[in-house]
Amino acid sequence: MPDEVVERAQSLATETFIAASGPGGQNVNKVATAVQLRLDVYALRLSPPVFARLRELAGSRMTARGELVIAARRFRTQEANRTDARERLAELLVQAQQLPTKRAKSRLNRVGKEQRLKGKKLRGSVKAGRGKVSFD
Repeated sequence: MPDEVVERAQSLATETFIAASGPGGQNVNKVATAVQLRLDVYALRLSPPVFARLRELAGSRMTARGELVIAARRFRTQEANRTDARERLAELLVQAQQLPTKRAKSRLNRVGKEQRLKGKKLRGSVKAGRGKVSFD
């Protein structure tokens, strides 16, 4: 199922090429090498828990209208940036589909509990010994 969602997202995504900053010399001023990938997340029809995890993972990359915007400008060529943006989109969608592992409650045995309480008593007595000294 994650592959189906990723394939559908790849087909629904739109790309625009923009001028990038960074390495590239004068070429960067002439050629639009950076890629801005946009995807309407509502069009994917994700289940509510998966959508919530995606929104959490995306953070500021998701707009208020439910549009996911990924900007890729790491490389000097359009094709490399385009591949990078699509890989990052796929990775984000796969992460959103994974269920978070549930935390197992830790259980303290009787001896551990007694040691912890003894340590707290000792620490309390040390702190109680601090303060003004009275010469009575």
